[in-house]
Amino acid sequence: MRISHTPRDTTTTPGLSRTSQKFTLTSRSQYFGIGVPPSEATFTGSRFEHLAGGGDRPEVADRITAEDLIAVQTLSVTVPAPVALDILEGRLGTRLSGLLHAIPRDIDMVDADALVVADGSPADQAWSLLSEQYGVNWVIAGKILARKRPRLLPVYDRVVRCAVGRPPSFWLALHFALREDDAALHRRLLELRQVAGVPETVSALRVCDVAVWMGHRALGHACP
Repeated sequence: MRISHTPRDTTTTPGLSRTSQKFTLTSRSQYFGIGVPPSEATFTGSRFEHLAGGGDRPEVADRITAEDLIAVQTLSVTVPAPVALDILEGRLGTRLSGLLHAIPRDIDMVDADALVVADGSPADQAWSLLSEQYGVNWVIAGKILARKRPRLLPVYDRVVRCAVGRPPSFWLALHFALREDDAALHRRLLELRQVAGVPETVSALRVCDVAVWMGHRALGHACP
């Protein structure tokens, strides 16, 4: 996953090291709706992982379903109807299924080899193929893949990019950050998930995304 418009040539993203400081009690209450009255509205993104049982369950892990396309809408993006139909009924869906089949399902990013998320990998090819479709940008492509491989591929949008910077490859930068210091960041994310009462079905990557997104969004400025 390479975003070409990157002004910095960095290997890691410094904002990731501050993740643990941003996943506050307020953040998890607001986002996941844990410990709040049933009548209080929560972020629709809290349903991203769990809608229809999740996008990585074995029977659908290697194909993009209608439920997946609805799930990405909970993160405030929409796949254009012609592209959605091609995914569900056309050649695009067949091509993506072949690539998804080659992407590991039962592995966390921290445990995966860097080649799994490197340029030219099946995951990168799937991201590129989606990004090439009319009306599908890098944000939408990434969110679709994060739905299909939530433990391996992260959500990456303009807010997260604004918060952590613009490495040439966000996937590789995050992979490096999760593994350094004996996987200290990954372990910290798991601790935060437990303390916050977030279900284990929410991946460490998603905890990281929500922590950064909520913390940076609270600053109140527009992200380019």
